[in-house]
Amino acid sequence: MLNARELFTIGQRVKYFRERRGISQKGLGELIGRSENWVYKVEHEQIPLDKLSLLFDLARVLRCTLEDLTGGFLSGVGAGLDTEHEHVPEIRSALSLPSSMLPTAVGSVTVEDFKQDVDDAWKVYETQSKGRYQDVGARLPLLLRQGHAALRDASGPDEQVALRQLVSLYGLHQIWLRRVGEPTLARIAADRGLSLADNAGDPALIAAAAWNLSCVLTSAGEVHDSVELARATIANCAPDDDSPAEHWSAHGALHLQAAIAAVRAAKGPVAWDLYRGAKAAAARVASDRNDWHTCFGPTNVAMHEVHLTAEEGNPSEALRLADTVEINPELPLERRTRYLIEVMNCNRIQRDDYATVHVLTKLMEQSPEEIVFSPLVREAVTDLLKRERPLFRDDLRAVASHMGIAA
Repeated sequence: MLNARELFTIGQRVKYFRERRGISQKGLGELIGRSENWVYKVEHEQIPLDKLSLLFDLARVLRCTLEDLTGGFLSGVGAGLDTEHEHVPEIRSALSLPSSMLPTAVGSVTVEDFKQDVDDAWKVYETQSKGRYQDVGARLPLLLRQGHAALRDASGPDEQVALRQLVSLYGLHQIWLRRVGEPTLARIAADRGLSLADNAGDPALIAAAAWNLSCVLTSAGEVHDSVELARATIANCAPDDDSPAEHWSAHGALHLQAAIAAVRAAKGPVAWDLYRGAKAAAARVASDRNDWHTCFGPTNVAMHEVHLTAEEGNPSEALRLADTVEINPELPLERRTRYLIEVMNCNRIQRDDYATVHVLTKLMEQSPEEIVFSPLVREAVTDLLKRERPLFRDDLRAVASHMGIAA
């Protein structure tokens, strides 16, 4: 076991266990399907290591425990590694059933009622700063059964409405499951959503469903598959001059997701080419939208430029770009929160502790629940507590106390 593990960052732990096993950076990269440059950036804290699948792979290859690799801070409620969210077993049971069996014991459900319930669940997830994981998680199993019942009983135009809402519901499943540390179940939900969209034959709906699956693949570290899926869908479901804004929006969002996957796959030119495609789509839609909850528009494109720049290992330039981004308060809570986490991490890499704590404080105020579910935030707070200063001590300890991290 690594001695005095609380004194090390995750990147330093990766280096320690890698060298203990006598593996080169190139060798480690090959063993987990990553590049030598990616391992270098992880060890030098230029990119975050906040994907559960990668932590599992690293622990396996480096022959250490997750507790050793993460210093223990991923073993609690936020990461979902040792304990699963209380609503996961029921959601798992629902996703394990064939679609035809889901409506069992569910009475008649109107398409209108189902649509309203799905919209309300999304509203809670995207706007409620406290208790949203508990609230939405409790709704998902019944909503899934009701959705398939509504689709079973629908006819005419209602059938298309029910199908679209069911695809949207599977999207809510995948993002909720990813955030509570259930990548396998998230993959099942995203696969089902894409299958439904494909059966519908609606290119805009297919693009949105492919975006969901691409998110899951990227989060799981399967970045090459994510890029290929996104690029194939972009080619086959491209909008034209007569396509509605929602089609252009889903098309643009898929470009952004593919760009993130590409830069993590060390395909920088591909990533920036996809980014430019997203920028062109944003010019077409001209405003911030949230069609199928993909969150696309000029603001999110600007946020992704910050993200891509940071992923390429240039935090100072990312922060310069961040100074030019005006966050739209109408964007979904999670998108605004994930962006602030990126900005926080850039400040942390730059060793600007005061700025890091300032952003952490904003994160706690904006989304007190979300930061508890972020391994990257937990690592930042744990690291900062080792070198706290009077200038930011009280604010840092307030964040640490909120997250259950001992000062």
